[in-house]
Amino acid sequence: MRQKISSEKLGNSAGVTLMELLIAITLVSLLSAGIVISLRVGLSAMNKADARLMANRRVTSIERILEEEITGIMPVTADCHPAQNAPLIKIAFFQGEPASMRLASDYSLQQGSRGTPMILEFQVIPGENNQGVRLIVNEHWYTGSQQAGSTCLGVAPDPLTGLTAARFLPIAVGANSFVVADKLSYCRFSYREFVPPTPAKWLGHWTHTDSLPDAIRIEMSPLAPDAGRLQPVTLTIPVHVTRQPLVPYENN
Repeated sequence: MRQKISSEKLGNSAGVTLMELLIAITLVSLLSAGIVISLRVGLSAMNKADARLMANRRVTSIERILEEEITGIMPVTADCHPAQNAPLIKIAFFQGEPASMRLASDYSLQQGSRGTPMILEFQVIPGENNQGVRLIVNEHWYTGSQQAGSTCLGVAPDPLTGLTAARFLPIAVGANSFVVADKLSYCRFSYREFVPPTPAKWLGHWTHTDSLPDAIRIEMSPLAPDAGRLQPVTLTIPVHVTRQPLVPYENN
């Protein structure tokens, strides 16, 4: 009889109560939930850091591309035909306006710095849903003065300055246009004129048909400033050429 009672007591003490099981399950559930929340917070922080890094790289890339394109400017000419029977006018191929710019360069987004001459057309256009503006660029092969002159409408007094300047076709925006910078509150170009001994001055319209500017300034500002990210800034890029376009090589 005593041996039977001892066996029954031993069997009852070796089991787990329902309350203990519920407590264990609850603790494991809380621990799992904490791990999941920690993983989500960590992934969210990693995604934000990655997005910030990519945005900073994009801004740095924009600045580098613009500097390379303008530094690679080529002093070439354009054969401008104002009308079908009008005499040809040879001008320095360069269009400079506050929101538009045309030039020939040996650097492009397609070819890099391989030295293939390209015509670059920069244009400031409205942003998506008319929020802010964006800067686009078109690229065309430069095949000579006649092809460059096809964009020229003639030479006439500038409506804003009254000075004689070349007039160009409007820059078209299409499927082949590259978006260089987006989500900007503004973007505008200006051009430095330096004719010694007079001091240098900045112009919103480049009216000289026989020379290139001494430097080009691109002013940009973000639509939504963020102190935690690099922001588009104003770039002042010197124009280094060994001669002006209309000066013959033998005169240098």
